[in-house]
Amino acid sequence: MKRPSLFIAQAAAIAALYIVINLLQNALLPGTTSMVIQFRVAEALCVLALFTTAAIPGLSIGCLLYNLTYAQALPLDFLIGTAATLLAALAMYFLRNVKIRRYPWLSMLMPVVFNAVIVGWELTYYGFNALHLNMLYVAVGEAAVVFVLGTALYFVLERNKRHLFRK
Repeated sequence: MKRPSLFIAQAAAIAALYIVINLLQNALLPGTTSMVIQFRVAEALCVLALFTTAAIPGLSIGCLLYNLTYAQALPLDFLIGTAATLLAALAMYFLRNVKIRRYPWLSMLMPVVFNAVIVGWELTYYGFNALHLNMLYVAVGEAAVVFVLGTALYFVLERNKRHLFRK
């Protein structure tokens, strides 16, 4: 497979996986992927940005399409949520080689920071709580996903990256 087609295939697979995980989670645990206290399991996929640039458009498109199709998403969430995911994935990619004790702490913090600030602002704009509370709620949910599920995924991928991400 040529490089451009591999990139497109990986990005499409990541986008589809992001959407499917959110749809399944929302079917099993309604409301957990949106609103003030959210726990999007699919956000663990952000670690893919540490291994392939295809994760950047894949995660962003997946977030956009899920937010556009999810009836309970806030009106601006397709734009705001997608921007937070895009910026987090870009920052993760650029910081991927910065590690403390062989772990990319700074990269893993990026989805927490971007979502807390951007989505926290959006929730405040719509009248949910005060800004600091919204940012805290979003940060806690995002941190739980990224630092628990994302870390587990990171170590599995790190151990098998030469087999999974051939160029």
